[in-house]
Amino acid sequence: MDKRYGITSEEKEKVLASYFKDGFDQPIQTFPSKEKRKIILLQQIMTRFEKGINYTEKQVNELLKPIYGDYVSIRRYLIEYGFMDRTSDCTLYWVK
Repeated sequence: MDKRYGITSEEKEKVLASYFKDGFDQPIQTFPSKEKRKIILLQQIMTRFEKGINYTEKQVNELLKPIYGDYVSIRRYLIEYGFMDRTSDCTLYWVK
């Protein structure tokens, strides 16, 4: 992670509380556009995935749908920000 995104525990708690107002098992209403906030949310979302397991796109979608309506964007962010990787044909995803 780039040092510009050094995130304190206080910062993380504040951001998570403002987006997951009703708890981590409830959906969020908006997804942040600011990079630092986006990273904090993506880190939290990654707790739903296990390292060493290959997920199909459908499985990834099923884990992301309850979080936010635009789960496709979240899936893309997880790849773009380096939290997950996928095969070139997008059939399998895994935690990096």
